[in-house]
Amino acid sequence: MSARRALLRNLVTSVIESEGERIITTVPKAKAAKPLLDKMITLGKQDTLHARRQAARFLLTPSSVKKLFDKIAPRFAQRPGGYSQIIRVGWRKGDGAELAILQLTGAQLIKRAEERARRREERLKAMREGREEEESGN
Repeated sequence: MSARRALLRNLVTSVIESEGERIITTVPKAKAAKPLLDKMITLGKQDTLHARRQAARFLLTPSSVKKLFDKIAPRFAQRPGGYSQIIRVGWRKGDGAELAILQLTGAQLIKRAEERARRREERLKAMREGREEEESGN
C-alpha cells in the first residue's frame, strides 16, 4: 500500500470516527480526502452487503464502518451530494502550513442543537428548583 493511500484512509476513518465528525489537517490533505469521504457516504447510502464490504476494505476499523452505515449515511439519505466541507482556519505556527477543518456537512448544526438542548434542560431544572424552594418557603 502506498503511503499516500494509507494517509487518505486514515484521514477518512478519522473524520467518521471523531466525536464531532471533523478533523483539522492541511488544506492539500483535506482536498485530497474530501472526494473519498463523499464516496464512503455514497456507499453508506446504498446499504448493501457489497457496499459494506467495499467500505470495510477502505476504512481501517469495523467501528467506523458500523457508524458510517448506521448513523452517518441515514442522515444524508435525501441529500444528492456534498456531504463534506472544507473550512480554512489559518496557518500552523511551526511551519506556516495552511490548516483546514474537514467536516461532514451539518455536523456543526447537530453540535449546536445538542448544546441548545443541554442549556434548555439546565434552565428547566433551575426553574423547577426555584419553584420547589418557593413552595417549601411558603
